[in-house]
Amino acid sequence: MTAPTTPTASPAPGGSADQADSAAPTDSTVRVGVAPPGYDPAASENATTLPVGGPATVRGYVSELLRRHRRAFVTLILVNTVAVVASMVGPYLLGGLVEDLTSGSRDLQIGRVVGLFLLALVLQSFFVREVRLRGAMLGERMLADLREDFLVRSVRLPPGVLERAGTGDLLSRITTDIDRLANAMREAVPHLCVGVVWAALLLGALTATAPPLALAVLIALPVLLIGCRWYYRRAPSAYRSEAAGYAAVAGALAETVDAGRTVEAHRLGARRVALSEQRISQWTAWERYTLWLRSVLFPVVNVTNLLLVAGVLILGGTFVLWGWIGVGQLTTGALLAQMLFEPVGLILRWYDELQVAQVSLGRLVGVREIEPDSGDRKLAPQGRELRADDVRFGYRTGTDVLHGVTMRVPPGTRVALVGPSGAGKSTLGRLLAGIYGPRTGKVALGKAELSRMPADRVRRHVALVNQEHHVFVGSLRDNLLLARTGASDTELWAALAAVDADGWARSLPEGLDSEVGSGGIFVAPAHAQQIALARLVLADPHTLVLDEATSLLDPRAARHLERSLAQVLHGRTVVAIAHRLHTAHDADVIAVVEDGRISELGSHDALVEENGAYAALWRSWHG
Repeated sequence: MTAPTTPTASPAPGGSADQADSAAPTDSTVRVGVAPPGYDPAASENATTLPVGGPATVRGYVSELLRRHRRAFVTLILVNTVAVVASMVGPYLLGGLVEDLTSGSRDLQIGRVVGLFLLALVLQSFFVREVRLRGAMLGERMLADLREDFLVRSVRLPPGVLERAGTGDLLSRITTDIDRLANAMREAVPHLCVGVVWAALLLGALTATAPPLALAVLIALPVLLIGCRWYYRRAPSAYRSEAAGYAAVAGALAETVDAGRTVEAHRLGARRVALSEQRISQWTAWERYTLWLRSVLFPVVNVTNLLLVAGVLILGGTFVLWGWIGVGQLTTGALLAQMLFEPVGLILRWYDELQVAQVSLGRLVGVREIEPDSGDRKLAPQGRELRADDVRFGYRTGTDVLHGVTMRVPPGTRVALVGPSGAGKSTLGRLLAGIYGPRTGKVALGKAELSRMPADRVRRHVALVNQEHHVFVGSLRDNLLLARTGASDTELWAALAAVDADGWARSLPEGLDSEVGSGGIFVAPAHAQQIALARLVLADPHTLVLDEATSLLDPRAARHLERSLAQVLHGRTVVAIAHRLHTAHDADVIAVVEDGRISELGSHDALVEENGAYAALWRSWHG
């Protein structure tokens, strides 16, 4: 075939390596919470890359959830109101009976009172059951909405944001925070609504029954408000720190497990254990602190309850002696005051639970504070030429990995990026694939800047395939249809054949319908890589960035696969990041990346003749 036009670049000599290809973006550090007694605040710093939603974001999301389920929420309130009103029938009947006895009435109508009481009890039981059932259903629906919203919002984030996210932080949000919210959504929110309505109706009934007895509330209320103010000034930040501490523990453990062989090879076990123990001690310190806060709050609640009942009895007895209220009113008021124990305790208990849930909810809806991928929908490539003009980029502020890289890749060109580890090859590949945007300069496809285009549009034209592949739980067919949902079985088998995967795929018990992934048929890393490449064939982008896409295959199999892919890649623009130099040998143009700069550019033969950096790499690799 006719060789495509050679890409151009501006080679740059020398420099110092600022960061390795594989260097992860540095997490921003935030200090959260208020230090518990005897605790070192400096030790509470926890790394995170995804923000935690502020109070306004959390309130906005909760309001949105309630609007979505307003009919179910209003029904819950109405059913609960009926249940509370039914529960107050007993005190009123007993109060009336006592009033009749004190007045000397002989027509007590005991049978009628017992009948009404039993009817009210049956109604209360029925509506309490309805409250619990409807509350649980409402909680499950809101929890399902939360899970779906988090997933949808997360996958719409700019790709660079997701790449920068720490493993531990993401895992703790998806697992621990969801688990904590599950209990809150199922029980805390419905019970809190029930408790507020219950307490409001009881207070209203107490005031309506004997207005002077409402003064007892004014005696107990200040104690409760002072205790709650003390507690809730400290609890939210402490719970945030507790959750962040757990995320740090999860991150340390996940990193250690993922890099287990590296830890063992470099004898880093003691250091990793020390790091884990340090983070666990920080997390448990916050656990003890929040437990201490609760140990102060609950006695305050008990004292408040005692003050309320004592106030009602003392004030009520005095008012009875003065003739302001009757004995029946006092009896009803005392019973209503006693009934306030449960809703107040319910409110405080579940409000405390919501403090934990609020932190988890803030962590889950924090992705809403990240600007979504809002590229210019009108911007579209006018051609297929890929260009990088004076590109500079770094993961840390003030530290660049790439230094003024300029290159032009005409359509249909196969470019190989080679160079020593840490030179910036993978970073340059991610910029060319539109994963990151440059700090200065621009990367454009057909004169359209990739950083200004929506991610879904970029993916239609440019695809990145690296050595990290995931097999999703489900059938092999489902894993392939992720790339093109409307593909036929014939197209799926053709894609597998293009990457030499049809042999082992046809040997599966149920072919394309075989369950793979966790809990299904084990897929070897090399086969997972082939599945990823088959997805690439189905997606059919015209520009590909391959970052060691065949690294999990042995050299002979990788070479065979690359020959098979040659037909698939024919006519496409390919930027291949390679350590195996036979890939570079087959490329139209080779770009040597050193210290974040392109130091050499040309064909294999030309660069070998120049006897420069590439020639040295070739001799070293070729033996």
